[in-house]
Parts: sequence; structure tokens; C-alpha cells
Amino acid sequence: MTTTFGTLEPALSVRQVLTLERVLAGEPEVVAGAAQLDRPVRWVHVAEAPDVGVMLSGGEMVLTTGVLLAGDEEKQAEYIRSLHRAEAAAVVLGLGRAFPSPPDVMRRVAERCGLPMIVLHRPFPFAELTEEVQARLVRRKFAAVSLSESVRTALTGLITAGAPLQRLLDEIAQHSACPVVVTNLAHRVLATAGERPAVDDVLRDWERIARQAGGSEGDGWIRAELGGRGERWGQIMLCGYRGDTATGRLLADRAAEALVLHRMLGGTSAHTWEEQSAQSLLTDLVSGVVPARQLLPRARAAGLPVNRRTFVPLVVRDADLAQLDRVLRLLGLSGLVAELADEATAVLLSLARDQDAAALTAHFAARLRTESGSTKTVVAAADPRTAWDDVPAGLREAQHVADAVADSSAALDLPAVVRLKDVHLRGLIRLLRDDPYVQSFAERELDGLLCSADEDLLSVLRTYLATGRNKSRTAQLHHVSRPALYRRLEAIQGRLGVDLDDFEQAASVHIALLAHDAQQG
Repeated sequence: MTTTFGTLEPALSVRQVLTLERVLAGEPEVVAGAAQLDRPVRWVHVAEAPDVGVMLSGGEMVLTTGVLLAGDEEKQAEYIRSLHRAEAAAVVLGLGRAFPSPPDVMRRVAERCGLPMIVLHRPFPFAELTEEVQARLVRRKFAAVSLSESVRTALTGLITAGAPLQRLLDEIAQHSACPVVVTNLAHRVLATAGERPAVDDVLRDWERIARQAGGSEGDGWIRAELGGRGERWGQIMLCGYRGDTATGRLLADRAAEALVLHRMLGGTSAHTWEEQSAQSLLTDLVSGVVPARQLLPRARAAGLPVNRRTFVPLVVRDADLAQLDRVLRLLGLSGLVAELADEATAVLLSLARDQDAAALTAHFAARLRTESGSTKTVVAAADPRTAWDDVPAGLREAQHVADAVADSSAALDLPAVVRLKDVHLRGLIRLLRDDPYVQSFAERELDGLLCSADEDLLSVLRTYLATGRNKSRTAQLHHVSRPALYRRLEAIQGRLGVDLDDFEQAASVHIALLAHDAQQG
């Protein structure tokens, strides 16, 4: 696992220490290093020795009266330099007999070193400050350890219960009270959690955030790397965390630990998370529950080019995700791929405005058939869209076309790319299949066959009408002689009370059968 889980060192900043009531009673004045007041204070140390630096390990706020430094400017300068070398957080000088006013030498050296130097204008018992700060640090450390265990316990419980990735991220977002984003190494967003408006604000600015992702943390942007077995595969980011940085790092580390464990136990991969991200986005687009405009930041953050593009909505049958991804890579096309219901897969192509959408779609379909090795692979396409707001309607249109040719017999003699104009009456019936009048019509027209539940006669009727009432072709497809077929057709006509040689009656039965099949599908 590449993420390290070191010991948390909760700390007060120098600025926070200066706001304590006991410190304010001493009338503190910052005389140097004012730009460094956010340094963390790991401990408070009272020391008068000129060589105090050798006693420090970094992060201490050193309290002194300077009694051993008075009258020796070289010692004063070296005292400050030694604190700087030891990476002390700050030095606090109590004014009094040794130094009735801030010493210029110490102030100048501290300013050059960037070491915060504070003087106290009123007498101040250092023991009280030491006691107060140490007590606060201990309480903060205990609270941090408690939080760490609480987060770990909650996430481990979810993993043990088989919770999905999103549930883990929701838990992390609840603890951190800020948006949480998981990305791959290319900084493409795989998953998010948190309050939706806040997440949308982050995703709207994701291009800038992604460019700065390799920089230092600041302003509550805290990240932890994801990976294992010597391989990095992503990162998790807390976006705009408002607590102290140490606690934020703890939360990010615990989250990373849980996500890596979740992936290892679930047998999933970063690529699987990418598929889930695309599926969530395309499912929301198809459903229309979330307005397309609100989904645009998610699409952009997922790596889909969206500015000045042409979008081609597709729904594919009889091809798996791996084949579709491979074809997209081979052809150098940008797009999202996600599984839908009923063994269909949605593909949203994003093309440059000057590219030939029809030609590229045909090329994609031809290459996909080659990759799948199946002539049954159907690519249903909607007309290209140049406006993102029109994409959901395009995906629903492509899904409708794919549904209309779901029956293999209907897919015979169709082009590699099937469009709305290619599905004719069958497409219209699919659109109207849930209409109660259409349902009643189908049941009324086919009642004689549906009551007997004779699937053989229904199958013969379906083939006979689909072949344009070609008796020879129907007999051939059902492997029966023509006399045997005639007897079955007579039985069908008798049960339905129709004459199939009459065009209008045959058309009525054909429409009813299409509606029945659409309802069953």
C-alpha cells in the first residue's frame, strides 16, 4: 500500500496560542515573523540556556526572559539562529529586567530567519501558559485518536457488510463535512460524495483543480494516494476541509486505507470504478431525473470533452464493455461506455465539430462487429447532437431503436448502424406499448391464440407476417412442409376469426402481434 499511516500530531498554531486568554493578559506583540504565525506548535518549552537549540526536536514554542542573553548581542543573534536551525515554532520573550524593550538584534535575526518572535509587555507566569497549552494539545491528541478509531471502525464495518464504494464515500464525506473526490492517475473523477451543490461547485472547477493536483496542499485541499503491491492507481481528495490540517490528513489516510481494502476484498479495480462512474453518469442522463445541465460538470470531470463537440448517442447489443473500450481506443475516439438494463450498453461519443459523425459511427460499428465476431451485434444510433442539453433525448432515442430490434428476427437485413427511420412500424409500436388502448387492442386481436397459449402457432404467425406472408420462406424457416404450414395457417385463422389473405386484416393482426411482443419484452 503506497499510502502511509503515520502518527497524527495534532497541534495548535502560533496564532491560536496567541489568542488564549492567559496569553492575552500578557499583552503579546508580534515583532518578527508575522507571516509565519500559522506554524503548528507541537509543544511549549521554557528555556534560558543560550544553546537551547540542541535540546529541541522541532515545533516547540520556546518561552524565555533572556536573562542569560542580556548585554551580549552575539549570544542574542546565535540564540535566534539556533532556534531556527532546530525548527522551533516561535520564541516568546517576556520583557522585564533583562530586556525592558524588544531587543533589535534578536528581532532583526528572527525576521531574516522567518521565526515568529513575540514579546510580552506585562509580567506573565510561564508555568500557566505551559500548563494550558500542554493540556489543550493532549485533549486534541486524544480527540484525534478517538476520531481515527471511530472512522476506522465505521469504514471497516461497512466493508465487512459488503457495502458498495459509494456508501464508503458517503461515510467519509459525513465525517469530513466537505466534498470527497476519488480520481485515477490521470485526475479523471471516478466517484464523488458530499452535499450535491458543493460537489457540483468542485466539479465545475475541476480542470483547474486537476492541474494543481500535484502541488502542495492548502486551503483545506487534502489528498492521499491509493495503491497497493507497488502500484499507484489513484487518489482521494478532501475538497475544502475546514478543520485543522492534521485531522484532515488523518481522515484522508483512513479513507485511503479503507478504499484500498475495499478494492482488494471486492476483487475490483480502478478500471471497474471508471466503469461504475460512467454507468452512473449515463444512467442519470438516460433517466432524465437530473437535468443535463447539472450533469455537465460530472461529464467534464470524468474526462469527456464537452466544449464545442458533437455528441453521438449509441446503444449497443451483443457486445461487452471490454470490446467497446478496445474499439474506442483503436479508433482514437473519446467516449463514455456503460451497461444499461436488458443486456444493452450505452456509448456516448464526443467528436470534434469538423469530424464526420455519420462516417465515424459507421466505422465504429463495422470495427465492433469485427471485434465481437458476431453479425448479431446491433449498434442503434440517434442523430448527432451539438447541444449537451439534447444528449438525454438522444440516448433515449438510441435505446428505443435498440429495443425495437431486440428480437433477432427483426434484426435481419438491417444496416450496421440502425436509426429511427430503420425500425418503421416496429419502432412506433415500441413507443406505444404501455398505452392501455394498445394493450387492449393486442389482447382483443390475438385472444384466440393467447387463450390457448399455443406458442408454436404464435411463432408461425410471427414468421409469416415478418416475411411479408411468404409461405415458402415461412415453411423453410420452421422446417415443415407446405401442406403442414397450410394446416397451421388455417388453424390460426380459425382461432382469430380473420382472413390473413386480406391485407387490412393481416395488417391489424401484425400490429397486434408487434404490440404483444413489445409488451412481453
